[in-house]
Amino acid sequence: MQSLIIIDDDATFLSVLKRRLEQTGQFQVSTYTDVAQALTVDAEPVHGVLLDMMLENSSGLDGIVAIKQHFQPNHLIMLTGYASIATTVEAMRRGATDYIAKPVGLQELLQRLQPTQPERVAALPEARPMTPAQVEWEHIQRVLLANNGNISATADALGMHRRSLQRKLQKYSPSKH
Repeated sequence: MQSLIIIDDDATFLSVLKRRLEQTGQFQVSTYTDVAQALTVDAEPVHGVLLDMMLENSSGLDGIVAIKQHFQPNHLIMLTGYASIATTVEAMRRGATDYIAKPVGLQELLQRLQPTQPERVAALPEARPMTPAQVEWEHIQRVLLANNGNISATADALGMHRRSLQRKLQKYSPSKH
C-alpha cells in the first residue's frame, strides 16, 4: 500500500478524498490542513502529496520546496480551484510534478498518481486558441504572482481599482465556463 498526503484547508474535501482514495485499496492517506502541520510529522518518503494552492493562511506554492525536501514524494500534485498558466509554471518551477484544476475526478487522480504515465501524453486535449477572457485572466494571474499575491499592488500595476480586481478574482477562471 502506498502512502499519500493531502494538504487542504477544506475539511469536507479532505474527508471525502481520503475515504475515496483509501477505498481503492492502493493508498494509506494522511491529511493535514496546512503545510506547517504536515511538516511536524516524521520525515518519511511518500508516494504522493496532493497540495491545495490556496490554503487558509498561506499559499501552497510557498510550501512546495519544504514538502519535497521533507517527504521526497514521487508525485507532488498542486490542486487549485483557480488554475492559470502563470501559477502552473510557478508550481512546476518550484518542484510540483503535476497541476490539476478542481473539481477533479477520482479516476483522473489515480491516473496522475501512477508511476509512469506515457498515456497522458496521448490523452492531452487538442490546443485551442484562448478567448479574450482567458487572456485577461492569465495576464491578471501573472501580475498577481509577480506582486506576491498583493491585491493593491496588482491593481496599481494593472491600472484598475482594487475592488474591480477583487471582483474579477472572485469569479471563476474563464476556462471553467
